Parts: sequence; structure tokens; C-alpha cells
Amino acid sequence: MEFRKCSRCGSFYVTDGYVCPKCSAKDNLEFSTFKNYIKENGIQDNLDVISGETGISVKNINRFLGYDDMSKLVNNSSENNISINGDIKNGINLG
Repeated sequence: MEFRKCSRCGSFYVTDGYVCPKCSAKDNLEFSTFKNYIKENGIQDNLDVISGETGISVKNINRFLGYDDMSKLVNNSSENNISINGDIKNGINLG
């Protein structure tokens, strides 16, 4: 366990995970929504389009792309028909 700062609300917390316990449920819901969007549509639009279609902020999309689960999904792109065009690749942090 580490002392961390929540990437959603900025609160400090001591636990494993990307966000504080207070933000965990919303973060899990948005992450699940984003993963489903990527599985269905791939990463072919720019982040603003993805954000508009999912209701997830660009900041959180960038953060999600750094998660281990998402890195595995992107790395397995040939199985999931996911492609990353120049607009996305240059606008995100893949970990």
C-alpha cells in the first residue's frame, strides 16, 4: 500500500488502486464504458469524439489508456480490430 493522490478528485488516500475509495465506483463505471466503446469501435476517432460519445472526459480517457488492462487491450489490437491513427497516437499516453 502506498500514500497516493487521487487522479480524479485530488484527495490523498492510502490503498492500492488508481483512485481513492470515494471515486472508485465512478472510475470503474467509466473505465468499463470506455473499454466497451473500444471493443465495439476501436480507437479510430480523436479523443474529443470518443469523449463526446462516451461522456468521459479527455483527461480520464488519457488516464485509462495508461491502465494495465487497457494496455493489454491495445497491445492485442489485431485480435480486437483496434487501430490507432496518428491523431490518437500523438494525443495519448499509452503507459
